[in-house]
Amino acid sequence: MLDSFRSTLRDATRARQFWLACPVGLSLAAAACGGAAGQAEHQETAQVRQVQVVPALEDRLARTVAVTGTLAAEEQVTLSMKVTGRLDQLLVDLGSRVSKGQTIARLVPTDFTLRMNQSEAALLQARARLGLPPDGSNDTVDPEQTAVVREARAVLDEAELTQSRARTFFEQGISPKADLDAASASFKVAESRYQDAQEEVRNRQGILQQRRSELELARQALQDSTLTSPMDGMVRERQATVGQYLAAGTPVVTIVRVHPLRLRLAIPEREAASIRLKQDVRVTVEGDSRPYEGRIARISPAIDEGSRTMMIEAEVPNADGQLRPGSFANAEIVVQAHERAIVVPTSAIVTFAGVDKVLIVKDGQSLERRVSTGRRAGDRVEIVNGLQAGEQVIVEPGNMIGGEKVSVANASSSTGPADGRAAAK
Repeated sequence: MLDSFRSTLRDATRARQFWLACPVGLSLAAAACGGAAGQAEHQETAQVRQVQVVPALEDRLARTVAVTGTLAAEEQVTLSMKVTGRLDQLLVDLGSRVSKGQTIARLVPTDFTLRMNQSEAALLQARARLGLPPDGSNDTVDPEQTAVVREARAVLDEAELTQSRARTFFEQGISPKADLDAASASFKVAESRYQDAQEEVRNRQGILQQRRSELELARQALQDSTLTSPMDGMVRERQATVGQYLAAGTPVVTIVRVHPLRLRLAIPEREAASIRLKQDVRVTVEGDSRPYEGRIARISPAIDEGSRTMMIEAEVPNADGQLRPGSFANAEIVVQAHERAIVVPTSAIVTFAGVDKVLIVKDGQSLERRVSTGRRAGDRVEIVNGLQAGEQVIVEPGNMIGGEKVSVANASSSTGPADGRAAAK
């Protein structure tokens, strides 16, 4: 009986402890369940990424052909002396800018001056032989007015009269035939001397022309002892020094014309049909980010069979001399100024393993689109295929992949076309 009572008391105590402990356990269980649900909700919220989007826009871009080439001087000439002499002055050096007609170098002028003086004296002597005044440039003379011809003419006239008298006397029987024969012989001699006098005058006229030419040659030699630039340009190379004895034809300096420059480009055969004269060419060189503008000036009529390219030449203005002949150049030929194209910001393009793609937003998720890019204009790039105008493109997606949940942070500013254009720009 006592044992039965004790067993009943123990059961009642355990039951009381159980019911006292139940509210605490339920509270802990409820708290645990509530914490797990909150954590799951927080994780789900944390997986939604905020992104910036812009719409793909249809815009007008210039269609270009990108090629590389070499800048060359429009003209290059190596200057040398036409005459032999010792170099007295060299007035330019490497890199000197020269203009057309500017004096480059001079030879010692002493020998050339003496030759010119000698030729002038010989010319005066030749003029005196013809009875011409020392001064004057007219070398024309009437042979009948020269002294030698007048003398021969007088002798001839006298011989003719003597022959006429001798004939008359012979016919009248006054003088023998021997006198007539002597008079006839004298007449023939006088006639020959008259002819010789005329030939002598013509000979002296020839000598006068020769002396005139010799004087001009001496003057030209004196002029050629001074070397001048035949064009505007810059000194590319200096090849002589002062005091050096120069033979005719010895190089002195090399001058290049740097404005404009000639850009030689090899155009692929597939693009050859779109190349025209006077098309604009945008040129950039290594170490200079500034673009230079040029125009196509010459087009080859044939395509090279080996390289399958067509050679063209463009003229690039270079008035300030910033571009240098021989530089490697990147060129873009504008074959069509305005052509419709779908463009997106360059920062929206993701490139991996040589594949270009963009991520768009659709139904709250990111979606990958493989695209082909084309022309670039500043911070915009053309999408040739893989994207439609108006689709929302994620800007700077980073390491985002397709299928992630996203939230558009600039949704209110990217829905309108005007805002989309502004974002693209």
